[in-house]
Amino acid sequence: MRDEDHPLADLAFSALESGSAIVPAIWWYEIRNILVLNERRERISADDVVGFLSEMEQLNIEIATQGDSALVLDLARRDALTVYDAAYLALAQRKQLPLATLDKALEAAAIAEGVALLS
Repeated sequence: MRDEDHPLADLAFSALESGSAIVPAIWWYEIRNILVLNERRERISADDVVGFLSEMEQLNIEIATQGDSALVLDLARRDALTVYDAAYLALAQRKQLPLATLDKALEAAAIAEGVALLS
């Protein structure tokens, strides 16, 4: 949200201005869920949602349509992650890309699995 500030989130958005990212398909739903929840809490308006999504569509974000089921399940089990979080970790691991996350459990799992973190 625009009223929140975090250096890692700022870094990720800055990196997207000139680079690209790849995300699992669940990301599409997660972004919209966050926006709707914040709209319900009256932190943002419906117009803000439309504007934010329009801005996001301008970024070079590839949505991976299918993950590696065995790897996702293995990571979820081994690192006690949700399958959703394991999908992000598996994608970063498979593509050998740094993972951007503010989630401490996912960060710890990435470190344990030898996946680089965006920092």
